[in-house]
Amino acid sequence: MKNEKSRRDFLKISSTGMAALAASPWALSAQAAAAEAPLGAIQVWTTAGDQRHAAGPALQWRAAMEHDTDNAIILKAENKFQEILGFGCAFTDAACYMFNQLSADARAKLFRELFHASEMNLNVCRTCIGSSDYATKVYSYDEGEPDPELTRFSIAHDREYILPMLREARQVNPDIFLFSSPWSPPGWMKANNSMLGGSMRRHYMPSYAEYFVKFLKAYQADGVPVQAITIQNEVDTDQDGRMPACIWPQEYEADFIRQNLGPLLEKEGISTKIWIVDHNYNLWGRAIGELETEGVKKYVSGTAWHGYVGRVEWLDRVHEAFPDVDMFWTEGGPDYTLPDYHTDWSRWSSTYTGILRHWCRAITGWNLALDEKGRPNIGPFPCGGLVTIHSQTKQVTYSGQYWSFAHYSRHVRRGARRLDTQGGLPGVEHVAFENPGGQKVLVITNAGKATPSIVRYGGYILELDLSADSVTTLAWS
Repeated sequence: MKNEKSRRDFLKISSTGMAALAASPWALSAQAAAAEAPLGAIQVWTTAGDQRHAAGPALQWRAAMEHDTDNAIILKAENKFQEILGFGCAFTDAACYMFNQLSADARAKLFRELFHASEMNLNVCRTCIGSSDYATKVYSYDEGEPDPELTRFSIAHDREYILPMLREARQVNPDIFLFSSPWSPPGWMKANNSMLGGSMRRHYMPSYAEYFVKFLKAYQADGVPVQAITIQNEVDTDQDGRMPACIWPQEYEADFIRQNLGPLLEKEGISTKIWIVDHNYNLWGRAIGELETEGVKKYVSGTAWHGYVGRVEWLDRVHEAFPDVDMFWTEGGPDYTLPDYHTDWSRWSSTYTGILRHWCRAITGWNLALDEKGRPNIGPFPCGGLVTIHSQTKQVTYSGQYWSFAHYSRHVRRGARRLDTQGGLPGVEHVAFENPGGQKVLVITNAGKATPSIVRYGGYILELDLSADSVTTLAWS
């Protein structure tokens, strides 16, 4: 990892002795304190100022005293919540095009950094079924005159550079979980006969279910199995016809799943999961309504969310209604035109903390890579890549979102469980995990001024000086 260096003065341990603990009426007994003692030293990584996921010296716990509970982040490891699937970004047509511009050696180096389990470990990634707004052109797998039998269906476009990039990434990390989303059905399936905007027509739902099946089988045959699909990216907007998009009324999505796609996947023996909504938090009521529709929940394993509109805590309403239906965060990326594109790590980490504290099992950002002007792009929205690949020099640079992801994806393993954390100072956010094998991971985000903070775990504490605008990851066994 580039630019990593030790932060020798950023975190500190105070050295109050056990005698003070023993004198306190609040203190645990010596036997209880010993039983609750963390097992090992604490590893530390920080992003702040000119440091990027910088490893600091190992730290040790000390016994707590009564006043140490004031404003402490309290970790209650006995309270466990959702299991984590992982973190990643999208292999859009645009991102794969940019990866394909690199030399084989440069791409191998970048792919190891992005996907290898010992590096960034990005392992829950998205692909597009046809073109999104981040593509070199508008395309589906069956364009032209109406073709309900799908005689023209072909993924030839994807074989040029999308499928090769996916296969190469999977060689680096065979555990990448892929989910795929369409931005639009083929134009002839829609009321406006175009992939740009418009709405789905019921008449073509049986053909569209076959379209999904053909896509999944074709990708599987090309060595890229897809583990989940969403019915439509952003179901309730046509983006004013400015980009590939399609409106799906709530009853359309529900009926398509229960009458067409779900039964067809079952008939074909395809185990790919179905996630619904794939849009903003304000559609929490739609998610509940669809899952309450007779015959839908049988085929649906998850709900997918974007954070452009609404409040993340609204996801709790869906979880309370359907606690056995998983939730996933499936899109969100930086704006390359903003001055803090390279340094907005605390904003992204605050976003991720909220997502994880409200039941999502995975976080998938938007484009893995774009050029320095957010290209290729056929849509109206200015986005940047997780990394930037310069169109001329091919130099790779890193966004603030990248450095935020590092504090999660490098340390929180698939199968981890989110743990309960409470308290802390205003403006300091936190989320904790237990990895398979028992390692604990705590991510602390301080978007404000430098401030001291305390972490309490059982009868022991750690005192920290949090730098301004920082993300800190602590890990111990």
